[in-house]
Amino acid sequence: MAQTTSEADELDAVIVGAGWAGMYMLIKTRQLGLRARILEAGNGVGGTWYWNRYPGARCDVPSLNYSYSFDEELQQEWHWSERYASQPEIERYANHVADRYDLRRDIDFGTKVLSARFDEGGNRWRIETSTGQTYLARYAIFATGGYSEPVEPSIKGWSSFAGDSYFTARWPRTAVDLTGKRVGVIGTGASDMQTITAIAQENVAEVRVFQRTANYVVPGRNRVMSPEEIARVKDNYAEYRRRALQAGSGTVYDGPVATISELSEEEFEEHMTEALVVGGTSVLGGARDLLTNAESNLRVQDFLRAEVRRRVKDPDLAEKLSARGHYLGSRRVLIENGYLEVFNTDKVTLVDVSSDPIIEITETGVRTESGNHELDVLIFATGFDSGTGALSRIDIRGRSDESLAEKWSAGPVTYVGIAVSGFPNLFSLAGPGSPSIRSNVMVAIEQHVEWLADLLAHAEARRVATIEATPSAEVHWTRHVNEVVSKTLLPEDETQYWGVNVPGKPRAYLAYVGGTRMFRTIIDAIRGSGYEGFELLDGSGTQIGDASLEWSGPPSEAATQSRFGTEII
Repeated sequence: MAQTTSEADELDAVIVGAGWAGMYMLIKTRQLGLRARILEAGNGVGGTWYWNRYPGARCDVPSLNYSYSFDEELQQEWHWSERYASQPEIERYANHVADRYDLRRDIDFGTKVLSARFDEGGNRWRIETSTGQTYLARYAIFATGGYSEPVEPSIKGWSSFAGDSYFTARWPRTAVDLTGKRVGVIGTGASDMQTITAIAQENVAEVRVFQRTANYVVPGRNRVMSPEEIARVKDNYAEYRRRALQAGSGTVYDGPVATISELSEEEFEEHMTEALVVGGTSVLGGARDLLTNAESNLRVQDFLRAEVRRRVKDPDLAEKLSARGHYLGSRRVLIENGYLEVFNTDKVTLVDVSSDPIIEITETGVRTESGNHELDVLIFATGFDSGTGALSRIDIRGRSDESLAEKWSAGPVTYVGIAVSGFPNLFSLAGPGSPSIRSNVMVAIEQHVEWLADLLAHAEARRVATIEATPSAEVHWTRHVNEVVSKTLLPEDETQYWGVNVPGKPRAYLAYVGGTRMFRTIIDAIRGSGYEGFELLDGSGTQIGDASLEWSGPPSEAATQSRFGTEII
């Protein structure tokens, strides 16, 4: 059992969340000689991969790319079995990391953070938890994740169903037996797609899929990796990581790369055919102008819709499963392995909610305009309160009792996604305003953790009492985030990345789409300047160092293309 911390035994840092960011941050704070603890609501490590254990759960970033890069020995000793790792394998990896670095002795499991308040007199954060334990720390570091707070369905009577009901984001750890059951699945996003594909291959009586919006799909081409394939990467892992960073999304693309608008019809067909053979992230990553050129986007859309018609036998069903009405890439694209083919079986039925709306959920199933759908099991995969969901549910208060929720009432405002003015010594890892949920989050996390560790080392060496983003720096950065996204097709569609899937949430883009390479260039320049845009104050309130309190903007070497092909500055 993890040791508890009394209020008298103050910490240097409290880290909230034991996912990838929290575990790595604990490793780095230990290296700095700081006394740190992780507070984790769950009973195990892994974050997303602890909670999301639904049937068929699998990462859609290649496993060799979806792993820590900070320790060469760790990279070499861990062996991934498949191109896209399954949830059980990823959770085993998370536990391996926790064991390898002896992290559990500094983690309090089953401990949900309820509030965090800044004590201006002592320059400490007072953190209250569900266990009744209070923690005092100089630094409050939130590693709460961009996809950690599920959204409850806004469907009349959704909690009245008398059968078994489950959320994919909170799937039970014990086995769920669906044998002979009539199963309804509400939603066709990434989690739903994987669930539907998996349970359709079980001994269920039927699967009824309630689809509101069809999403674009690309084949994942998942497979067991050969020892030779793994060895090729491990023999020069540093180059593999460099390629991932250069790609902008933090993910390696193994397929062809081209500007779609420059291709003839013959060249386009050849390009897309080759991309589909490779599959996965390489399909979209290989189109440089996908989200900057509407005609190019429509061209790729048409190609993918033709693939749906080729794979789904019933023409009317293929039409319903074909995405329309939004740009390819503005919503999360489904990287699937046999999803479309399950609709060729008698076991799976699609209910097109756009033409046959759900009226209510009853004790026995789902009632749509056309009639009742009697079910034994109901599975909800209704999305997440992305980017800010977990933070917004904690009562966080900074200087003068200012509420973070109130400060963000019109949308999140941060400095490089990590700090907020008015909230000294509080940091968010892979938070809003960073590449986070629009990138390979492992790359985004490592960038933030390593950069924050450098900032803390800088502050500790100079006896800095408080680290705080300046109001002008966060305004300038947030304006830059908005300017970069405005040069793409992304503002044309209402998606989770704008927060519109959550009633009452302000419409604001939740991630930096300049890409991981551009982001790294920018934050490295901030570090090189002595941390411009931050107030670094000693105990008397005097600024330490001569760095500018303003952010000077992207450095000249960043004046190249973002991950979506637009100019950064």
